[in-house]
Amino acid sequence: MTKDAVNPSHYRRGDIECIDAMRASLTPEEFRGYCKGNVMKYLWRHGEKDDPVQEANKANWYLTWLQGKDPRDTTP
Repeated sequence: MTKDAVNPSHYRRGDIECIDAMRASLTPEEFRGYCKGNVMKYLWRHGEKDDPVQEANKANWYLTWLQGKDPRDTTP
């Protein structure tokens, strides 16, 4: 089993992922702000902390949420 560097298993408690708890506890506008802040964070530190491709993938993960899509949804 490969590790997912963008959405690792430690972001989960039982069947609940942190991102789902965040989305449920925030208004839609607050959730968009949360996602936007994370996009900015990963782009700001791009190449400074982790592998640059990994950082870009993390930013893209939150950008997908900003587009109104769940990045975990793999259906076409």
